[in-house]
Amino acid sequence: MTLVELTRELVAIPSHEDETAAGDFIETWLRRETDADVTRDAAGNVIARKGTGEETLALVGHHDVVAPAESQVSSGGGDDGGDGDGTSEYVVDERDGRLYGRGTADMKGAVAAALLAFRDADPAGELVVASFVGEEVGGTGARHAIEKGFAPDYAVVGEGSTNYSGPDVTDVAVAHKGRRGSTITARGTAAHASEADAGENAIYRATAAVDRVRDVEPPSVDVAGETLEGRLTVTEIEGGSAMNVVPARCAFTVDERTVPGERAALERVKELEGVEWTVDQDLPPMRCDDEAFAETVLEAAAGSQASEPELVTKPHATDAGWLSQAGAECVICGPSEPGEAHTDDESVSIDVLERCRETYRRVAERWPSAR
Repeated sequence: MTLVELTRELVAIPSHEDETAAGDFIETWLRRETDADVTRDAAGNVIARKGTGEETLALVGHHDVVAPAESQVSSGGGDDGGDGDGTSEYVVDERDGRLYGRGTADMKGAVAAALLAFRDADPAGELVVASFVGEEVGGTGARHAIEKGFAPDYAVVGEGSTNYSGPDVTDVAVAHKGRRGSTITARGTAAHASEADAGENAIYRATAAVDRVRDVEPPSVDVAGETLEGRLTVTEIEGGSAMNVVPARCAFTVDERTVPGERAALERVKELEGVEWTVDQDLPPMRCDDEAFAETVLEAAAGSQASEPELVTKPHATDAGWLSQAGAECVICGPSEPGEAHTDDESVSIDVLERCRETYRRVAERWPSAR
């Protein structure tokens, strides 16, 4: 089976609401095509191991996707995956050297490349391939695997790193931002607006908290010649019950882009009277601190393409953040290009898929013995 054929078959399987069928396909393929130790955990993650050594290298991806557009489903359905029964296949088209379809870029194409590299490599140590569920909804699969003992020493995560430093180049990302989502709630005392002094206006307290958020200085960190800058953005606000009532409650949300090593001091809002701070989601950032590993992956990427890749950073969170937080040294190297993931015309270059497959194989056969 060629890389294109494997990618097409995997992409065609709906996996935005239920990843079971895609996981079944990956598990069956691994058992048929390799002699690896293949496991399927309670969350639906598929993990296979081969080779021996004191240290483990993992090739990591995910087989869940976001909901397809109507044009990406064979029966012209929609959010329910087609005709409402969840069985319709996703449309996969090939034209002009690219594969089009939901998940081609994010990231079943990279999963297919990793599966073939895993099968074909003669690894320098223990080699693992892992395809997780739930990446698109906060990394539930990766978190489950880590809680159950998944602990590679090193990982190449196949999220997008193509066309970052320039056109037609697949780079190696050594850091990315995380995301912390918070709700800040101000509470007061309701009163009739004609007697406003009898109450405590929660909206006024909330606006004071918004000012406090705007005064917080987000941290930044220098990585690979770039500066990753944190950011705080107030994104939603809600409060009040009627035009003539002093509001007793007002809440707003904050989208925070975090950087490795430091967090913005959002807890300062709790110093204000009547103000609470709740963290709703915290996707960790990632930074690779093992220069030798990063350089080995960069050399493998350079040997797999005519362009000259660079060490770069990414602006958004991936499962590499959870792995890094758990102690793995991670880099990101994958075929998706900026602006492709989650779009109605999502696509991936076939040449770049082959490039990534070769990169993964080269890394597996060099690391950890390359040190």
